[in-house]
Amino acid sequence: MGSCRQMAYDFLNRWTANKLGAVVVGIDYRLAPQYQFPVPLEDVISVVRFFLQDNILAKYGVDPSRICISGDSSGGTLAAKVTQLVQNDPEFKNKIKAQALIYPGLQAVDVLMPSHRQNEHGPILSRDMAIKMGCLYLTKDKALPQAVRENQHMPHGSRHLFKLVNWSTLLPEKYRRNHIYTEPIIGKLNSSYPVLSDSRLSPLLATDSQLEKLPLTYIITCEHDILRDDGLIYVSRLRNAAVNVSHDHIEDGIHGALFFMTTPFYLHVGIRISDKYINWLEENL
Repeated sequence: MGSCRQMAYDFLNRWTANKLGAVVVGIDYRLAPQYQFPVPLEDVISVVRFFLQDNILAKYGVDPSRICISGDSSGGTLAAKVTQLVQNDPEFKNKIKAQALIYPGLQAVDVLMPSHRQNEHGPILSRDMAIKMGCLYLTKDKALPQAVRENQHMPHGSRHLFKLVNWSTLLPEKYRRNHIYTEPIIGKLNSSYPVLSDSRLSPLLATDSQLEKLPLTYIITCEHDILRDDGLIYVSRLRNAAVNVSHDHIEDGIHGALFFMTTPFYLHVGIRISDKYINWLEENL
């Protein structure tokens, strides 16, 4: 899987650079479980902070008014959070023109959303795998994934955040279907993880006033994806905050489709997603 992913990203980055005549920077941030939260996020922030300096942009011939941050899956998590941080930090003189998020993971608050239930067994990313990998990003304590599976992981004092990810109000009716909303259960863990209330981990926990400052946004969601509802809820919240959002929902899409768009797979839906992404960048940057 690792070599396929590396090949796919290399192909996509080269294609983006050639098609747009753009400078593309791929960030090789450190990975969990060896490097846990917030190390990967800090790696990305440090690269973006360095790259947005006037002299660095000038060195590589980058127009400071045409910068986009993008990412898919957990990379979409990091891209979303870094964009929030840059746009809300007065120290960054050069701001982001656009963000592009492809089937991003945007919250760790509620793991019983409709998309978690419908896609519990995958394809590609099952609920159990997502929980295991997400918990390893924070700790090797096996009590956490056990609590997360039951949606009983949120710490005391976090109930006020639930409205920011409440799928019963933020998901379009089509995706709620016949599912019944229940709040995550608070305070069941013997050891508390306050990081679960941190918007650096869950970009959907950003306040409305923080979202209002975000740039032009493109989001791709896939129907057969455990993370589908994260992206759909972000679309709703950004539009409620008057952010200009373009959204493509891929009815036959699966999580990680971009991994399989190159040899030896040539998965058609992955190629379609990359085409939509490139075309949106070409029209909006």
